[in-house]
Amino acid sequence: MGNIWSLIILLLLSLGWGWVNGEDPYRFYSWNVSYAHLYPLGVNQQVILINGQFPGPQLQAVTNDNLIINVFNTLDQPFLISWNGVQQRRNSWQDGVYGTNCPIPPGHNFTYVLQVKDQIGSYFYFPSLAMHKAAGGYGGIKISSRSVIPLPFPPPADDYTILAGDWFNKNHTDLRAILDGGSDLPFPDGLLINGRGSNGYTFTVDQGKTYRFRISNVGITTSLNFRIQGHKLLLVEIEGTHTLQNSYDSLDVHLGQSYSVLVTADQPPQDYYIVVSTRFTSQLLTTTSTLRYSNSAASVSGPPPSGPTIQIDWSLEQARSLRRNLSASGPRPNPQGSYHYGMINTTKTIRLQNSSPVINGKQRYGVNSVSFIQPDTPLKLADHFNIPGVFSLGSIPDTPTGGDASLQTSVMAADFRGFAEIVFENPEDSLQSWHIDGHNLFVVGMDGGLWSPASRSSYNLRDTISRCTVQVYPKSWSAVYMPLDNVGMWNVRSENWAHQYLGQQFYLRVYSPANSWRDEYPIPSNAILCGRAAAPRI
Repeated sequence: MGNIWSLIILLLLSLGWGWVNGEDPYRFYSWNVSYAHLYPLGVNQQVILINGQFPGPQLQAVTNDNLIINVFNTLDQPFLISWNGVQQRRNSWQDGVYGTNCPIPPGHNFTYVLQVKDQIGSYFYFPSLAMHKAAGGYGGIKISSRSVIPLPFPPPADDYTILAGDWFNKNHTDLRAILDGGSDLPFPDGLLINGRGSNGYTFTVDQGKTYRFRISNVGITTSLNFRIQGHKLLLVEIEGTHTLQNSYDSLDVHLGQSYSVLVTADQPPQDYYIVVSTRFTSQLLTTTSTLRYSNSAASVSGPPPSGPTIQIDWSLEQARSLRRNLSASGPRPNPQGSYHYGMINTTKTIRLQNSSPVINGKQRYGVNSVSFIQPDTPLKLADHFNIPGVFSLGSIPDTPTGGDASLQTSVMAADFRGFAEIVFENPEDSLQSWHIDGHNLFVVGMDGGLWSPASRSSYNLRDTISRCTVQVYPKSWSAVYMPLDNVGMWNVRSENWAHQYLGQQFYLRVYSPANSWRDEYPIPSNAILCGRAAAPRI
């Protein structure tokens, strides 16, 4: 096996991939994707495993590491894995969504080659095709700081990952059939923590010590609230940004988001509830795990502590309290706050408004009156090989139109090294969660009502966090600043997977006319070709 990996590295070097830097370590992973019948909520159903595990194995790296991940697909369906928050600098070829990659056919494999360039933090990976995410196939990603970069807090006694999310007892193929039939998904059947239902998972701590918990919402439809009975949550990091270390009784974690908190075992030695519950839902779902002191004298008893339910203003105020730690180093030995995002003039304003139209008698979801339809060929391949008729730039406007919705393979143009102001507008009664691949978003403002240019006066232009996923509250707006510093074809999507599947997404083509390897790496030699890209080209 070692000889195989050595040959892969030599092949990459021979292709001139200058980004494969010999001074940065390599980490090798071999993953087998398979089905198994499990009982996450007590009902027998088909679950996607990676190396026989649900959730899958944790992907661990240190800043600038090169990751070689060989994925074998033993499912009976095509499969792709995407990396929620790993930016793939200059390398959207590895993004793992259908707009950039052909799926891995059943019985075949594909080797992802990633570098976590200038990144730290807590993220997760997930299956991006169809409704596979509703069947599992996800796992945590932990990118640690280099040893020469001090953390802004003492090293914790241990580091735990919590992957929480809603779960359906229906098979993922049944959920997909519901959406294909023109209906929305039913309400989830329950919640899972690390693949298990209530009281199914235990985290053991020693009294007096402090532990890091990395919490991600890996669900497909529902915002969550996280809390630990009798313990404070000291927030330290959000998706690669060290934060001001504020203490919270509970944290809202919206779809696709990840947080790191420190928890000190400073209570009497016994067992305590770890609680996750739904937010902004008419029906409340709750699940629990256990925080167990190693010298525990009593098990958990009684009801778990309650948390917020519908209170939007409470959640909005908490979101506004999330600030960047300007005195902390990030992945490089300089203060995170040295990037003065608020002093850069924006080159473009993009306003994105979600909607839920019915088109041809079927429920769809859209952005700026366009509902995305998948092309027969990945957009990145069509762009690279100049294949006509797959997509057209400008097929989605950069401001809301208010007109009737249409079905399009929507791609928006953006210029490399621009600096965009993006305003997400949500006129509906449900919370939205938006993610942009390949980029960090400086969350400069959010509020209720309608956005207008006057709303800029309320922006935080000094110490906001940067992250890859942002929530938009019902009948509200959220604004981000985004440096267009990563050439490629990048997915902009709702993290509500039913909405994403039914069209609430598009692609942002960040383009550089230089066509230089300094801006974007060449197509990998192992790229899978499909659709019109697989046909002979003249």
